[in-house]
Amino acid sequence: MKNEREEWELPGGRIEIGETPEDCVAREVFEETQWKVATGPILDSWMYYIDEVERHVFIVTYGCRPISETEPVLSHEHKEIGLFSQPEVNALTMPAGYRRSISAWHRLTT
Repeated sequence: MKNEREEWELPGGRIEIGETPEDCVAREVFEETQWKVATGPILDSWMYYIDEVERHVFIVTYGCRPISETEPVLSHEHKEIGLFSQPEVNALTMPAGYRRSISAWHRLTT
């Protein structure tokens, strides 16, 4: 997903009271893409500083597998949506942590 800062990022968001982290990931992916997913293992975690809002954000990434046959749909929260091969990811403007997570998931699934 391409955000307003012109960076590519994985879908995600804040956990709600009473929600498990895995349920949060599945809900956020669905809200942002209309894709139903099964949440897999934690891939990585890190702190990311967003200059525009002068805030640190704690990121935890999970591997997910789609459980619906549909293509992802762009939500109002992002500017673009895309599915990329592992080599294409290297050319995208994205935080290094997301790139690490994608590489880790690729290693686990191939």
